Amino acid sequence: MSHPPTSAASGGAAARALRYAVRVPMLLWHVLVHLPVVLLLGTPLVRDVRVGGEPLGHRAIRWWQGGLMRLFGFRMRRIGTPLPGAVLFVSNHVSWIDIVALHSQRMMGFVAKREIAGWPVVGWLAGRGETIFHQRGNQESLGGVLQEMLARLRSGRSVGVFPEGRTRDGREVGPFHARIFLAAVEAGVAVQPVALRYGAGGSAQTIVAFGPHESFLANFLRLLGEPARDADVIFLEPILPGNGDGRRRIAEIARERIVAALGAAG
Repeated sequence: MSHPPTSAASGGAAARALRYAVRVPMLLWHVLVHLPVVLLLGTPLVRDVRVGGEPLGHRAIRWWQGGLMRLFGFRMRRIGTPLPGAVLFVSNHVSWIDIVALHSQRMMGFVAKREIAGWPVVGWLAGRGETIFHQRGNQESLGGVLQEMLARLRSGRSVGVFPEGRTRDGREVGPFHARIFLAAVEAGVAVQPVALRYGAGGSAQTIVAFGPHESFLANFLRLLGEPARDADVIFLEPILPGNGDGRRRIAEIARERIVAALGAAG
């Protein structure tokens, strides 16, 4: 039977047990105390109040997601600057925590598989974070997703997608599906590639990724016991509208920039 990847620097069972002893109570506090605050700030009465140019509801979600990353021991580092306004953000896909990492830096409504909606806490929060859920393999569902993406982009909101369509083992970036870029082309908005890199120089990509047959809960618990490490969210040079590139070329450029960033020394 295959086993999920483990970190050689985990420090053994005693160190992992100590991390659980510290982080589990903190996680419970973050969910039971901090999350209701986020919900309160997301009510219609105050969510659109702008703080530092950002709606309060969005800032609250970013704050909570950033706290969750810290609970898992990730030292967040943002490299580059996310574009404001209506943007299609596209990223490599390593694990469920990608959504948390991106949300900690920039509010965006994700396109994600429908199964995420049923995941504890993360799925519920994804729904609150304007996620567009897609039934993989269903062309009718994909058509509806593209229409919703187009509507959001035209209304001035940003959308985040994982063009690989699924997570992998962390060793490579899969091909990008060009169709998902159609909404950006039709809306005439910029596409900004984002590289997610876990561990120094990406050394923990395979650790963060799902192991063979590993469930969400198993991955969640395993990562909760991992040692602290860096996590880079790298906002790359955007692909601007009006340059004549079609969706397939945009997909190729976006993937090339992400692969190059992942291969660069941290």
